[in-house]
Amino acid sequence: MKRSTFLTFVAFTAGMVGTIALFFPSVLITQIKMASASDSANVMARTVGVLLLSTAVLNFSVRNSEDSPALRGILIGNLFMQLAIMPIDPLAYANGVFHTLGSFVPNTVLHVFLASGFAYYLAKMNTARVGTASPSARGR
Repeated sequence: MKRSTFLTFVAFTAGMVGTIALFFPSVLITQIKMASASDSANVMARTVGVLLLSTAVLNFSVRNSEDSPALRGILIGNLFMQLAIMPIDPLAYANGVFHTLGSFVPNTVLHVFLASGFAYYLAKMNTARVGTASPSARGR
């Protein structure tokens, strides 16, 4: 899969989940995560929704970019997010917050796929292009 296709997939996925979290937080919490809804949980889901929509816009915006220090930073940030978020749902299930395997297994598989993709495209980057900023850009 080309990097541009991967980043388009990432943007689409983040956009869809972000839209559900922002506009239908109780659906996300009760019907997808199979957890108890509350006003505070809805606020947090909406916050996550905005962050996911922002991630979608960012990844869609750079999908056709050439290798650069900025794109490398975006890929590293995405990889960090996937690795950091990966254990959250399984831990919620283990602690009884989520009640079914379906409330976390699909997400966990998706996070493994996305983390692998970001790691792969980071490894494939042209390090000669990404190395360091040009002398004129360093002073900025």
